[in-house]
Amino acid sequence: MPRLNFLEETRFEKLPVSVYKNEQEASVQIAARIAKIIRKKQKKGENAVLGLATGATPVIMYAELVRLHKEEGLSFKNVITFNLDEYYPMQPDSAQSYVYFMNEQLFNHVDIKKENIHIPDGTLKKEEIIDFCLNYEKKIEAAGGLDLQVLGIGRTGHIGFNEPGSAPNSGTRLVTLDDLTRRDASRDFGGKENVPTKAITMGIGTIFKAREIVLMAWSKKKAPIVRKAVEGEISGDVPATYLQLSEHVEFILDTSAASELTRFDTPWLVKDCQWDHQLIKKAVIWLSNKVNKPVLKLTEEDYNNNGMAQLITQRGSAYDINIHIFNKLQHTITGWPGGKPNADDSQRPERAAPAKKRVLIFAPHPDDDVISMGGTFIRLVDQGHDVHVAYQTSGSTAVWDHDVLRYMEFAIDISKSINGNAEKLMDTYEKMRVFIEQKNPNQTDLPEIRDVKAFIRKSEAIAGARYCGLEDDHIHFMNLPFYETGKKEKKPVMDNDIEMTKTLLQKIKPHQIYAAGDFSDPHGTHVICFNIILEAMNQIRLKEKWTKDCWLWMYRGAWHEFATSEIEMAVPLSPNEVQRKRNAIFKHQSQKDSPVFPGDDEREFWVRAEERNRETAIHYDHLGLADYEAMEAFVRWKFD
Repeated sequence: MPRLNFLEETRFEKLPVSVYKNEQEASVQIAARIAKIIRKKQKKGENAVLGLATGATPVIMYAELVRLHKEEGLSFKNVITFNLDEYYPMQPDSAQSYVYFMNEQLFNHVDIKKENIHIPDGTLKKEEIIDFCLNYEKKIEAAGGLDLQVLGIGRTGHIGFNEPGSAPNSGTRLVTLDDLTRRDASRDFGGKENVPTKAITMGIGTIFKAREIVLMAWSKKKAPIVRKAVEGEISGDVPATYLQLSEHVEFILDTSAASELTRFDTPWLVKDCQWDHQLIKKAVIWLSNKVNKPVLKLTEEDYNNNGMAQLITQRGSAYDINIHIFNKLQHTITGWPGGKPNADDSQRPERAAPAKKRVLIFAPHPDDDVISMGGTFIRLVDQGHDVHVAYQTSGSTAVWDHDVLRYMEFAIDISKSINGNAEKLMDTYEKMRVFIEQKNPNQTDLPEIRDVKAFIRKSEAIAGARYCGLEDDHIHFMNLPFYETGKKEKKPVMDNDIEMTKTLLQKIKPHQIYAAGDFSDPHGTHVICFNIILEAMNQIRLKEKWTKDCWLWMYRGAWHEFATSEIEMAVPLSPNEVQRKRNAIFKHQSQKDSPVFPGDDEREFWVRAEERNRETAIHYDHLGLADYEAMEAFVRWKFD
């Protein structure tokens, strides 16, 4: 019976899927699976032939294989590897090369024979590629075929670099990369314009010949394409759907990547549910959107016809459920994000007391505060709260090189005007100009250049915070050390990152903390900064009394927004407040028009913010609540 229940729960899934708590657990399991194949082959005196992938997804898996080699004696002497792909053209010693990646992540740390390593050659002349690709296929066959092929999945649905339109029987070949694929790789290359337009990749037909295929995917960012690949119809528009035709494939996901599969996203469609408050809220909002009715107009027929009859049976009439959820949604809306003084706060998202709160807004980058919660920021100041803002990183990597030269030229003119002498500045300027002219993609900047970039972001942040109403002594620049390296690689978080955060928290003793809770930024900086805050709070919470009265609110907006069902505080903005927020964002001139790291959304940040805020308001309106111009949304983090 349990197996039948599971089959019903996964009936929308057209291939086997295993879901793990996080990418660490999943990666360890995949590494153990690879180690088992290697050891089994060793006992037989045979080679293990592995198809390997690159990118961020398999990094932890490779680290675990290295650990197994160093700590548990796993030998790679009988292992032959074939990598999926390589950019073209690409030099093997380039930091963006998959040769470089594989050496750094795996090959340099284990005892594999160099002659057993095969990676597509990005240095070939074009007329040599066809023969190389044919020989690549022959080498796989000569080795006995792939025992296991490891895959990731791109947001176009590509596996390897088999982009939409690839044939299911395709072999190793030269391909043109999709624009989205190049945008996703832009951070590694210091901008999309530096990403090669082509690559050499194993074909889908080549992949299919492997005796086992494992596709791994982590993070919410991959959830939409994972759902298409697992539950969608087979289509060349999503090449990963071809894997549904294989009897030897398994998708291995973390909970975030699996979150949009039917059994997790809308579980009432496939199984009986434990109807807690959050699931009821999510289901009713889903139903309202599906049948295009306000919450209060949903009928029992709507519930019964859309897989929610069990909810009616367990929790009473549609009318009662509708009223309950409508009230819960209504209670999330507040014009008093710091709490309304001398008011009943039992149905409000924030406490009434103290009437004037100490508020600390953390911004991972120097513009995240005004982009994501500028309207709320301004309102907190207007309503008399003691508001501080802390910019956690300098944001220096997100400034164009030409802006550095422009500001230096301005500084030289100012110096000449005031002092009549700018010789030192001119020497530094010339040094910067020569470096920038010869700079390789993603090369770490000179310290002088990093400083100027940081000064640019700092001056813009000060202007934005002042516009929101802060005095200079309430504007804090943390410059957390983990960030102060090149554009791609960051230092690991160290004790001093956490200590600096603890010191600021202990100085201000805030009643409210606001922190970025959108972890899909292309830098990865948001999640690092959020975890630093959590660790700092966890280290002081049991020791200092003030922390008992401190609430942490997460904001989003720069990269994506909270689902309506998740929102716990929605702050409505008037047209005038939307304009004031826009003005604050405009203070960040270096991030306007075309920022260095735009992610997959090419709209300017102020446009993204306004349209996302408007979309949140529209969602509330469609559910039957008041029609506001815009809304900023927040979710409260619950400390253990």
